[in-house]
Amino acid sequence: MRQQSSSVAELDRPPVENHPAMVSMLTPEGIRVPGGEYEVFADALDVKTLQDLFRDMSLQRRFDTEATALQRQGELALFPPALGQEAAQTGLGHALRPQDFVFTSYREHGVALSRGLTPADILKVFRGSSHGGWDPQQHNFHNYEIIIGAQSLHATGYAMGVRLEGRVGTGDSGQDVATVACFGDGATSEGDVSEALTFAGAFNAPVLFYCQNNQWAISEPTRVQTSAPLYRRGEGFGVPGIRVDGNDVIATYAVARYCLERIRAGHGPMLIEAYTYRMGAHTTADDPTKYRSAAEAERWAARDPLDRLRRHLSGELGVPGDFLAQVEAEVDDFAAALRRDCVEMPDPEFATIFDHAYSTPHPLVEEERAWYADYLASSEDGPGSDGAEGARA
Repeated sequence: MRQQSSSVAELDRPPVENHPAMVSMLTPEGIRVPGGEYEVFADALDVKTLQDLFRDMSLQRRFDTEATALQRQGELALFPPALGQEAAQTGLGHALRPQDFVFTSYREHGVALSRGLTPADILKVFRGSSHGGWDPQQHNFHNYEIIIGAQSLHATGYAMGVRLEGRVGTGDSGQDVATVACFGDGATSEGDVSEALTFAGAFNAPVLFYCQNNQWAISEPTRVQTSAPLYRRGEGFGVPGIRVDGNDVIATYAVARYCLERIRAGHGPMLIEAYTYRMGAHTTADDPTKYRSAAEAERWAARDPLDRLRRHLSGELGVPGDFLAQVEAEVDDFAAALRRDCVEMPDPEFATIFDHAYSTPHPLVEEERAWYADYLASSEDGPGSDGAEGARA
């Protein structure tokens, strides 16, 4: 009989029951409270790790504000902020192991940064300099998915392959793989998510469905989409769910760790509803003041995830103020590099659009590539000139 992780004492029990209460371990005032069965994972967060979480959340927030400003200045075509969702994303990111594979929407910037991507990797997509921005295999982090909910099917298919290859339930902490599908509350209304839950439950796929319920699917509130809590969405598919306070980075980390270890041990899929709030716009093309009240935004501002952890660090843990000053300086340097890398990003060669249409050479694509090369060569000014630029446009 294989040996299991000592940090999950009850992995062999039946699937977890639905949790009627939201799991929370840090109050908006920064006071630490017990986390029940998830406490063992929260206890693993020492002061140094909590400081790292705060630093990463601060970097993510500055990434959002700088990218939004760059879009307003015409340097990006569009940008989807994740302002207010830093704890939900950073907590998950730190709970992952290197071998886990993540499939996301277009808003998981904090998870992306935690997987080793650079801001330039992410901004290439929104500047129009790349169709993807990075090699998914290098970071075990798939390219952003624009089609709402489609990544849930991709994650489930990958997880089914992981199980067929025997890379789950071996007891090897460096071998067992969990797959993650990140999506928002709006995506749960898509058929793709229901299909993914169907296959994940039926095939016992090692996948975590991670729903960030930020209360708004563009201009539609969650209450319009569903009459039941989203963490219960997986029940009929055999996928147990947990609701966690998505503005509490300690709780999101602990619950994600619990679920991921349980999944890697071979006990099947799970769903987390990270209950959070999109403090900014859906994208830079959106005006949230048209559909939500200032009073609502103020209520959620009092639950700001960065303020919550900052109060805990400086209050209960007594972290000195020079740490916060150091983080602020790091964030400023990060922002300056981000702006420089974005503005100086080279334009792609238009011909590269043919490079990854198929994984292997395709005669039709090669014919089109040759035609385009001949077209450029026959243009009046030649490749690289204003005439070629006009051809690119």
